[in-house]
Formats: sequence, C-alpha cells, structure tokens
Amino acid sequence: MNEPISIIMIEDDEGHARLIEKNIRRAGISNEIIPFTRGGEALDFIDRTATLGRPGGDRKFLILLDLNLPDMSGLDILAKVKSGDRTKRIPIIVLTTTDDKVEIQRCYDLGCSAYVKKPLEYEAFAHSVRQLGLFFTIIELPQT
Repeated sequence: MNEPISIIMIEDDEGHARLIEKNIRRAGISNEIIPFTRGGEALDFIDRTATLGRPGGDRKFLILLDLNLPDMSGLDILAKVKSGDRTKRIPIIVLTTTDDKVEIQRCYDLGCSAYVKKPLEYEAFAHSVRQLGLFFTIIELPQT
C-alpha cells in the first residue's frame, strides 16, 4: 500500500500560503500540508526527514516552492533538493509571480516538475490543483 504524500509548501507570503491551501482543499485534496516561510528551515526538515535511514520507511513528499524567499533563493532550494541522492526524486512544483522565460527554463533545467505563475485566477489554479490531485493518485515514488 502506498504511503500518503505530504505537501511541503515553501511560501513566505501568508496571504499566498492561505490561498494555496484553501484552493488545494477546495479541490478535494486532504494530504497533509507542512508549511515553511523560510527556505533554510524547509531544507533542514527535508534533509532530516529524507535521511531517516529506514529502508522503505522514508516519508514521501511533493514540494510547492516559491522562488522569492527572505533567506535564500528558491532556485538554490530547487538545486539542492535535486542534487541530493535521497531527495532528487521529490517532485517540485514552482509557484511564483514571474513569467520570465529564462527563469522558467532554469527551473525546468534544475529539475522542477511544473511551473505555475501566481497570483492565479481561481479557476486556473483550481484546475492545476485538481491535476495535482490526480498526480497524487497515480504517482509511485521510486524507493531510494
């Protein structure tokens, strides 16, 4: 039986975080959401949790990542997670305010699973979140 996937939300804007969580819940997704406002704290949590050392016992995550954080760049977080042996398979969805094509390409080059521009119209966001819910139902994260 698959373990539930926890959502790590790294977002420093409280209003955006509430909007994201509200829309995730409206889409019928009840997965645990673990919020962080600072990248360093999120990376510490991910590193600590992903290296529990119990084969097959590690928690499974999906990361929702803002790129503009007060303590570090979301691009740095993306690069660190994707370069770690125990974390590189964690799906990361970038949620940010810019639609700069160079930045979007950089995110994909670093290994993000999807890039969503915010603020979003409710319907567009709800559709993305429903797709995310479908993603949760079909994903099988490889054992590390």
